[in-house]
Amino acid sequence: MIKPLSILVLISLVAGLALGAFVQQSGNADFVAAAGVLKAFGDLWLNALRMTVVPLVFSLLVVGVASVSDAAKTGGLVLRAVLLFTLLLVLAAIYAIALTNGVLDFFPVDRESAQALIAGAGASAPEVSAPPTFAEWLAGLAPSNPVGAAADEKMVPLVVFALFFGFAATRLPAHMHGQIVTLFRAVSEAMIVIVHWVLLAGPIGVFCLALGVGVTAGFGAAGTIFHYVAVVTGVLATMTVIGWLIAITFGRQPIGRFTAAITPVWVIALSTQSSLASLPAMITAAREGLRLPERVVDVTLPLAVAVFRFTSPVGNLAVCFFIAHLYGIQPTFLHLVGGVAVAYAMSIGAVGLPGQVSYISSIAPICMALGVPIELLGIFIAVEVIPDLFRTTGNVTGDVAAASILAGGERETMRAEPRSDEASA
Repeated sequence: MIKPLSILVLISLVAGLALGAFVQQSGNADFVAAAGVLKAFGDLWLNALRMTVVPLVFSLLVVGVASVSDAAKTGGLVLRAVLLFTLLLVLAAIYAIALTNGVLDFFPVDRESAQALIAGAGASAPEVSAPPTFAEWLAGLAPSNPVGAAADEKMVPLVVFALFFGFAATRLPAHMHGQIVTLFRAVSEAMIVIVHWVLLAGPIGVFCLALGVGVTAGFGAAGTIFHYVAVVTGVLATMTVIGWLIAITFGRQPIGRFTAAITPVWVIALSTQSSLASLPAMITAAREGLRLPERVVDVTLPLAVAVFRFTSPVGNLAVCFFIAHLYGIQPTFLHLVGGVAVAYAMSIGAVGLPGQVSYISSIAPICMALGVPIELLGIFIAVEVIPDLFRTTGNVTGDVAAASILAGGERETMRAEPRSDEASA
């Protein structure tokens, strides 16, 4: 069920654009000046969201690395699951880049509308500098000053440092490791509380930002926003089909059986927009509908909900490349490598966060890694509720598909192991 706050934010977006277009048509200088003041409140709201990104990303990654590392120590099945999740996420990221760019080449945004939306959001095209050489990029992966990297919003070196810090924490004695995880979990929870506070003012913030866009771009901005929804939703919708195909092809599930088992899960995913809330239905579908071994189901599905979001890199990169398309930015190959790495890291770290919280914490770092401005996220967050429906259906489909693949591997492993009577002989 769509939350009332999300509906209010959508209404605020439409109202802000409409009022801004009216002010533009009126040409009244006093109205324009008043709209500029309100636009400043929108910028304040967006900056309040931005201020949580760096501490939230760092703390989430530290806790995420610790949870994955702890899980991997529990046995071969979990380790195989983590490796499979990693493979699927990286392939999904590459797929997202290719598909989004292909769709935008075939269905480009009108340049005048894009420039008007950018100007209305108070953003300007970034200065295009010479891309770094491979040697410069490689040397910059490890930040000489992590605090400086955070201050400059250099996300790739900051993510690298967070990963090293997280893995180093797993090598400490148990009591020290626990203290570090507890500390950064508390930091992430505090940041999430702040984000929740800021999002409560979302209708006001989005209204003020949309008002500024409407004054500059008029109703033409609405077309670009609809274009954004169509592209991102379309790219995300394919992931449900991809997960379905993976289950049938690599999970060796009969088409009819898998479709019948996963359909109730899709219904719950669409109504709750939560993979966690869909977990009981996924377990029932895997055990009873697909007849997967209970050991595999009980281990892999909760782990998948905790550390695996099949659609995360797809949806997040689709947003980033749509924004890059608006600005006319063409990320270099090295930017793409950094963007994929950050997208993978954020898909692990940001799992379990509410939709609008994860929207900012997951997409902003990827934009920064790609050299793409993030000012438009304050506008696009208002319509995230639509693509988010397909994020969840794709996630649950990928979770059950991964469990099907791991179940097949587990059966082969058990057959390959000598029976106890053979071993004693």
